[in-house]
Amino acid sequence: MVQEFKDFITRGNLITLAVGFIMGVAFSALVNSFVEDVVMPIVAIPFGQPDFSSLTLEVNGSVIAWGSFVTAAVVFVLTALAVFLFIVKPYNAYEARTKEEEPEEDSGPTEIELLAEIRDTLLRQT
Repeated sequence: MVQEFKDFITRGNLITLAVGFIMGVAFSALVNSFVEDVVMPIVAIPFGQPDFSSLTLEVNGSVIAWGSFVTAAVVFVLTALAVFLFIVKPYNAYEARTKEEEPEEDSGPTEIELLAEIRDTLLRQT
């Protein structure tokens, strides 16, 4: 059982998955910092504050913090936009560029073309 556990832990797919997860968490922190520390202050320029969490509605003693929801929605949209602009678009451009650069392999003439060439050569010789 110990050997099976060791095999499971050291299996390549598990290690790759763990590395991917760790890199995803680190990248998430980077994108969140970019949105909250760079983009949201820019959003604050026209509105006067970097978040809307102070916006509330009180009904019969219950406080509805709709501003927090608006802030979360804006952060979500800006995060998605940042990922799209800085990850998805460059990756798609890279993929398109590498696909164009790959030379298409010439498979050579088909059997029918070879047989036609042989036939034509034989007809010319007679």
